Amino acid sequence: MQDIEAFKELINKPRKVVITTHHKPDADALGSSLGLASFLKDKGHQVDVITPTDYPNFLNWMDGNDEVIIFCDGNQEKSYKLVAEAELIFCLDFSSLHRIDELGEAVGKADAVKVLIDHHLGPDSFAKFKLWSTEAAATAELIYELICDLGERERITKDIAESLYAGIMTDTGSFKHPNTTENVFRVCGELIKLGADTAKVSKLIYDNNSVDRIKFLGFALNERLVVLPELKTAYFAISKDDLRKFNSKTGDTEGLVNYALSIKGIKFAALITEREDAVKMSFRSIGEFSVNEFASSHFSGGGHKNAAGGKSDAGLEETLTKFKGLLNDYKDELSQEIKEYA
Repeated sequence: MQDIEAFKELINKPRKVVITTHHKPDADALGSSLGLASFLKDKGHQVDVITPTDYPNFLNWMDGNDEVIIFCDGNQEKSYKLVAEAELIFCLDFSSLHRIDELGEAVGKADAVKVLIDHHLGPDSFAKFKLWSTEAAATAELIYELICDLGERERITKDIAESLYAGIMTDTGSFKHPNTTENVFRVCGELIKLGADTAKVSKLIYDNNSVDRIKFLGFALNERLVVLPELKTAYFAISKDDLRKFNSKTGDTEGLVNYALSIKGIKFAALITEREDAVKMSFRSIGEFSVNEFASSHFSGGGHKNAAGGKSDAGLEETLTKFKGLLNDYKDELSQEIKEYA
């Protein structure tokens, strides 16, 4: 972080703090938010964590979960008041204010000092303090390093360590993705020293499925997976009716896109999901094909080079037609051999 001494001086006095993170928070978004919240509370700050939307039930074990304010669950007025009165607002795991939906305008207008901590590409310039690195595998990794840079590692409890570990574990795909660096293992080793129970965290996140979710997974793999070997592409298109049929809850489609990417010879995978408000899209890739560029150019999205998201205000069929048409535009790039692990 630039000007760490000024930041240290700022947070050494108890303040009203709001921490917020992106729409449909994942383990990194929530884990980094709750880990930072616990650290700041221990320093005497008044801290509120506000999420724009709900998040998967398999994350509700994290310490501080019961105090999270979910903006869209009838907490708009309360959230706006907290943001307006805040002296310090932390924006975690997102690079642009539009990623926090209606909260974005309120945060942008607030008098509070803003702090951005993130690892996504192309951050907007709205924060006075910024800890941003695309080399970090997860925002939770940056939170750990920030606390250490402040000289306060001893404040990291077992609960904080487990929340941060969850963020790193999931954003590296359980340490399978290319973003799994030497530093990732160093930080995780330190979090284990501080009490993180890795088996517990892994089980709570990955082995905590409902019967409906398992049946949905089987249905999606059998009925909705489309493979285009000539384009080295595979995708799922999931309708609202599909979701209703299996009583889908937030998080039930989590990780589905990775099954498409796991197919031998596939370098580009997509999950296209019809929601009530829009069609949401999740993209993954291997090697040099940039899904961040694909998402930002065509589907109002972005993220990382090999993992990004987008959305479409058109219907599912129209979005799917557009997506398949675009594949032809990228045919030369997609058809190149995958050499990374040859």
